[in-house]
Amino acid sequence: MQQEWCWTERYAAQPELLAYANHVADRYKLRDGILLNTRLTGAEWDDAAQAWQARADDDRTWVARHLVLATGPLSTPSTPDFPGIADFQGRVLHTARWPKDAVDLRGQRVGVIGTGSSGVQTITTIAPEVAQLTVFQRTPSYAVPAHNGPLDKALEAQVKADYPAFRERNRKMMGGFGSMLPPNTFSAFSVSAEERERLFEERWQIGGFGLLGTFNDLIVNPAANELAGEFVRNKIRGIVKDPATAAALCPTHPIGCKRLCVDTGYYATFNRPNVRLVDLPTAPIERFTATGLVAGGEAHTLDALILATGFDAMTGTLLRLDLRGRGGRRIQDHWQAGPLNYLGLCLSGFPNLFTLTGPGATAAFTNVIVAIEHQVQWIADTLTDLRARGMRTLEATPEAEADWVAHVNAVATRTIYLGCNSWYLGANIPGKPRIFMPLFGFPAYVQKCADVQQQGYPGFTLAPAWASP
Repeated sequence: MQQEWCWTERYAAQPELLAYANHVADRYKLRDGILLNTRLTGAEWDDAAQAWQARADDDRTWVARHLVLATGPLSTPSTPDFPGIADFQGRVLHTARWPKDAVDLRGQRVGVIGTGSSGVQTITTIAPEVAQLTVFQRTPSYAVPAHNGPLDKALEAQVKADYPAFRERNRKMMGGFGSMLPPNTFSAFSVSAEERERLFEERWQIGGFGLLGTFNDLIVNPAANELAGEFVRNKIRGIVKDPATAAALCPTHPIGCKRLCVDTGYYATFNRPNVRLVDLPTAPIERFTATGLVAGGEAHTLDALILATGFDAMTGTLLRLDLRGRGGRRIQDHWQAGPLNYLGLCLSGFPNLFTLTGPGATAAFTNVIVAIEHQVQWIADTLTDLRARGMRTLEATPEAEADWVAHVNAVATRTIYLGCNSWYLGANIPGKPRIFMPLFGFPAYVQKCADVQQQGYPGFTLAPAWASP
């Protein structure tokens, strides 16, 4: 599979990703085990049967000894309740629910709310075709070049020549990727200012997330991080011609404490005569009208509105399920003060339940495919092991949960990730508990999960089978 599939670009677009998913499903004959167009609404643990009773929105039910919730960390869109938005008569789109059919915005007056990853991509894509683009920005984002283009065939051949070793090298990287980048074994302060600038520029020209790996202390040393942030701010000032617009586009928070964006000409887009930036901290949205919105006392006429307002990350989808563990305890009650779990995989009071890419795991800071593969393999190996031992249930202990949440937050305090209000903390969702959810450091996480298996599952309660499956 790794040898036969050929990607066309460095960052493949949605149609190619979908084609790949379909190819995998067909090649490995997976379709018989997949139910499409099926929405799971809830599941309840049956203590007598020692199994999960899952149900869908069409009242179909299933019984499962083990339940794996692979719901994704960014699956539930966040749609702020702007005053009067129901009065707006134009078209409203959300980047997370983009129509399958082409959206024709040519010649229209379009507003985009949000300048995170989805907003950055949307803005650069539609700016050349719309009559007027008004970007409503709450917090500026750091964006680094994607340098997207046709995949280099020589590089593809190099990787495929020893694919297993390539994958293994990346699994040992902090973020599960980047093994082909220059090593970063030294501090930003260990070189001269000129050499530091050269190395930052080298990573900038390579493009992608690797800028944050230029030196080994950019994530853990605020002073070093500020050097990287100022490098990007200088890039913005050099690209954007209008000084006031450039200043509004310059982030002041630590680079990386909000998800880094990759772009294709994002900052240069604001040099176009048909693109305008509205800085919401100085001109907040007051209300919507039938023809647009009012921000900072100024009316903006719009034909279409695009909401690039992000997601209720990591917990949003899980908390929208009617999920009940032992004694009918709801996950909403279990997580009332914030998400609790052990290893980012299991919950106390919810036996034989596993979550993927959720709170307490590393997916937010790791190549997500690498993160998923690791968690799925751990679950598969654990279930095989438990069956061989004659164990029917596995359940995290409350003490292990508490210790793991404390560990995740202790790791975060040694980084710059607590330096801003991000979706890592749930800060983008009103009323959501402010708890740092993802774990930083993929190799250490992999080792911890392996240690738990090898040591007989400390932190878990295992119960033997008492009835036939």
